[in-house]
Amino acid sequence: MSHDVLNPTPEYLAFWRERHVCTLTTPRPDGTPHVVPVGVTYDPEAGLARVISNKHSKKVRNVLAAQDAQGGGARVAVCQMEGRRWATLEGRAVIRTDEASVADAVARYAERYGRTPSPNPDRVVVEITLDRAMGRA
Repeated sequence: MSHDVLNPTPEYLAFWRERHVCTLTTPRPDGTPHVVPVGVTYDPEAGLARVISNKHSKKVRNVLAAQDAQGGGARVAVCQMEGRRWATLEGRAVIRTDEASVADAVARYAERYGRTPSPNPDRVVVEITLDRAMGRA
């Protein structure tokens, strides 16, 4: 079932506000998918999803490599599921390193997951500009 990224149904948005482990799928340089568990926050007002990560992680390197090769963002997807409920968000990802973006993403993570991550000077944000939302919530 398709959803409006900027105007999701209340049920779909509520599902994205619950505490769930998600997955992030990024393209490896050879085109194969790299799928890892992550925490994701969804901001429909801005049309963004955010994942905090270490700048040395494979997912960040994959996004940067695709960004450089394509001259834009890397095509990625985030997904979560629980029983018969599931939700996927897709879009173009870029890496944000500025202090304001990282602090905002950490605050959003803390709100959704109920804990503030330990300080990490190597933290960055995988920021996904969304263009597709699917699911059954």
